[in-house]
Amino acid sequence: MTDPVLDIRGVSKSFGGLKASDQIDLDLRSGEIHALIGPNGAGKSTLIAQIAGALAPDSGEVRFGGRDVTALTTAARARLGLARTFQISCLAMDCTVLQNAMLGALGHRGDVFRFFRPVMRDKDLVARAETALEQVGLQDFRRFRTAELSHGQRRQLEVAVALTLAPKAFVMDEPMAGLGAEGSRQLMTVLDRLRQQAPILLVEHDMDAVFALADRISVLVYGRIIATGSVAEIRNDPAVRSAYLGDEA
Repeated sequence: MTDPVLDIRGVSKSFGGLKASDQIDLDLRSGEIHALIGPNGAGKSTLIAQIAGALAPDSGEVRFGGRDVTALTTAARARLGLARTFQISCLAMDCTVLQNAMLGALGHRGDVFRFFRPVMRDKDLVARAETALEQVGLQDFRRFRTAELSHGQRRQLEVAVALTLAPKAFVMDEPMAGLGAEGSRQLMTVLDRLRQQAPILLVEHDMDAVFALADRISVLVYGRIIATGSVAEIRNDPAVRSAYLGDEA
């Protein structure tokens, strides 16, 4: 078996007397979607912050691409190819869809402070952004203001922005949040295709999406991983059913 793309070992984080992350082991392998699920307050956001570099663990190690990145910043991890999407949209609403995608491409090149007018004449940047938009199905919307997109289309645009970073792995924080049935279906189609380009660590409460997409699922409860396995294994795990899934299993 090849080494994991992302490997978290023994990661712990406490806030006062609260253990938000308690000796967490988790990995992400090439070509897969690994879903991280759990009740509100389980510690998912804290763990994702440690993986992305926004929060330093008290102990443990985060390895990415075989390299120890525990001490690296969020920006440094992004430059190595760790792309994160957020639960709350971070798009520039007054910019066009294409301009938002190009912001990611500029960040990948370390040139994010250039003005848009000369940037729009940069054929390589435009091509990178348009390719990303095509991958998520937004190529026909590239001239639209981002504010004119539906909520689901904005989620797709966030994935396109991440794609321009030439990611080696995605960390996605509740991408289905706020989507209706059609928006969820469209985004699930996009994510299903993306796993072969870069594996996805998916934090999600939409269990229909999780069960449809995930190759593996890890369940986080009170800061600890209580189970990791296939969809069938997680559905049938008595501890998981009791702690989180209940009738949804």
